[in-house]
Amino acid sequence: MTAMQRDELLYLLYEAPEQELFARADAVRRTHKGEHVFVRGLIEFSSHCVRDCRYCGLRRSNSAAHRYRLTPREVIDAARLAVAGGADTIVLQSGDDLACEASTIAAMIRGIREELGVVVTLGCGERPPRDYALWREAGASRYLMKHETADAALYARLHPGRTLEQRLEALRTLHGLGYEIGSGFIIGIPGQMPEVLADDILLARELGVEMCGAGPFIPQAQTPLGGEPQGSTALALRVLAALRIALPDANLPATTALATLDPIGGQRDGLRAGANVLMPGFTPDTHRAHYRIYDNKHRVGMDEARAAIEAAGRTHSLRREA
Repeated sequence: MTAMQRDELLYLLYEAPEQELFARADAVRRTHKGEHVFVRGLIEFSSHCVRDCRYCGLRRSNSAAHRYRLTPREVIDAARLAVAGGADTIVLQSGDDLACEASTIAAMIRGIREELGVVVTLGCGERPPRDYALWREAGASRYLMKHETADAALYARLHPGRTLEQRLEALRTLHGLGYEIGSGFIIGIPGQMPEVLADDILLARELGVEMCGAGPFIPQAQTPLGGEPQGSTALALRVLAALRIALPDANLPATTALATLDPIGGQRDGLRAGANVLMPGFTPDTHRAHYRIYDNKHRVGMDEARAAIEAAGRTHSLRREA
């Protein structure tokens, strides 16, 4: 990537007039992605995690975290509700739960594919390549794994015992197995230098991601970063707009973190700034509050997703993805 490209991104992120930036991003979105908003039904099936990331409430050192693990039948039933509500894809998300057998997750995937016929996207963290291969064979077609930050030194500080290169190698492995890959990063996490956000966007482009999720940092009280200030909604929207301009064909979500910081207009504004995906939650009510990666997580349901789509002047995609 050339310095000029990086400089242009820095201009978009920090200097471009807001209305001009959002109008440009919206025009790119309209040309490349159309008016439809895809709705992905999110099911958080396990709150167990072997990692100790310094910002995440699921970290293994958090003894206050409530741990749960859904059965394949519970997951399939939740997916059925999501599809009935209008979701065109099911996203199965968990911590890095290495105690959850790969075959158990494969059963979830097969059940959803056979009973509901919708696309299955996974977000299960770093696992052995054989697990990725098994899930691909079971019918999963996409995998979401945020690179979190393009700053290798910051990555190492935030993820004890892990490296950015390990993360990127996992993404490359997934791509090699035929997955469509999604990545993303945290906006405003403590220690992040302003120019790194441009590097994050360039890294996502270099990886060739089909989806990129970027949301503001929100602290979780039982973590080492629990007392740090939250990220900026205004900056998060600028990042989303810059992402759309840099990755015109990618699917970009208006994140739940945006809705958490601005429950009234966060996701609506995200759709106006270039997003084309919403991910309402369908984790069963008995466990929803226990998937606590950050505090005060806003509950985005299908009704709220539809309201955001309507407020943004967009349409809910009724196209069932293959």
